[in-house]
Amino acid sequence: MDKGIPLAGIIEESIVDGYGLRFVLFTQGCPHHCPGCQNPETHPLTGGTLYSIPMLLDAYKKNPLLTGMTFSGGEPFLHAPQLVVLAEAVHSLGGSIVTYTGYVFETLYEQSRKDNDYARLNLLEQSDILIDGPYIEAERDLTLLFRGSRNQRILDKTMRSQLLTKSCHALASS
Repeated sequence: MDKGIPLAGIIEESIVDGYGLRFVLFTQGCPHHCPGCQNPETHPLTGGTLYSIPMLLDAYKKNPLLTGMTFSGGEPFLHAPQLVVLAEAVHSLGGSIVTYTGYVFETLYEQSRKDNDYARLNLLEQSDILIDGPYIEAERDLTLLFRGSRNQRILDKTMRSQLLTKSCHALASS
């Protein structure tokens, strides 16, 4: 059953939220409350407008020039069960998924595994590109591709796999 996704906003065409022309969802709710956040209206856990997955897919399919969908926020991982379903549908249509998160990948992955949070793990897997890390105002750099601060990383699936391998080797040798 589609209980919908609470969104603070939608941008139907963006070239600054991932590679290519993207359909961008700004999820409602964020636990990070980063000082200087570009989207402070997304912080409250309540509010936003509830959109069904079929409604979002219909809007996405209207533009054949789109290369994919971007999940931004707020914090998309608060809505992982619904976003996984949407990501799978976008992939089936040939699109890619970019997900922004205020969490650092390694922490998000390990906490999700520890909690057996399969929706979060699946959203990580469905994300072709993950842009991780909180926005840090002191690290602000407007020249960066798709990011607001230097601490944030653009991680594709290969890079995330390498980080996990590196973490496992570090744990084994300690």
